[in-house]
Amino acid sequence: MMSATSTLALTHFVTLADSFDKDKVTPGVLGFIVFAVIGGAVWLLMKSMNKQMKKVNFEEQPEEGEAGAAASATPSAAKPKTG
Repeated sequence: MMSATSTLALTHFVTLADSFDKDKVTPGVLGFIVFAVIGGAVWLLMKSMNKQMKKVNFEEQPEEGEAGAAASATPSAAKPKTG
């Protein structure tokens, strides 16, 4: 059974469907072609992005020891400049 609110909502949509002018609102073949081209371009971009992301190496290289880690942790501004 339909409730009163759903029946009321459907009656508003039916009146809109009766006043719909088919000559004013039609995307037609050109709208479909534009949508298909945009969809194809997005698909090609996603395919290319996946190909490029597979090339990226996310593994970090292990440091050579604790001394290397401590040296890289000190800021470069604290080191005196020569020259």
